[in-house]
Amino acid sequence: MFKLDKAIDTFNEKLCFYAAFLVLPLIMVVVWEVFMRYGLNTPTSWAFEVTVFLYGLHFSFALAYAHKHNTHVAIDVFESRLSPKSRTILRIITNLGLFLPTIGLLTYYIGAMAATSWKQWEHASSSWAPAIYPFKTLMAIGFVLFLLQGIAKLIQDIRSLKETP
Repeated sequence: MFKLDKAIDTFNEKLCFYAAFLVLPLIMVVVWEVFMRYGLNTPTSWAFEVTVFLYGLHFSFALAYAHKHNTHVAIDVFESRLSPKSRTILRIITNLGLFLPTIGLLTYYIGAMAATSWKQWEHASSSWAPAIYPFKTLMAIGFVLFLLQGIAKLIQDIRSLKETP
């Protein structure tokens, strides 16, 4: 039987694998800017914004991947002392009470900011003035994936709770 949580896991795993490669153009832009600024004394007008955009995308797509693999910072002093069943119940409660409402609202507002950016055809206020709306949209998608990964983990915890004696 096809399971929603497995589909979300698989999608985020594959997409985030490719999104990890955003670090390569990020490194190239930073190296280019350092060379231009300190080697030739002619800094670029675009490199800083490109690095912000690339890092923002890299970060927002990494959220779902990190959540899937439990690599976010966690304080598990109390959780580690609980039984596996109690630990799962605690994860379900915190997911429903903290994660889903918080990330759900963040996702909603970031999506609204992206929609507003598209309506205004928003551009940066720098001399280069690149379009911002595509990047805000991609960052909103990153938060949607993060929210979906939280739902997948909730489904997995509920399933494991049912299977735990």
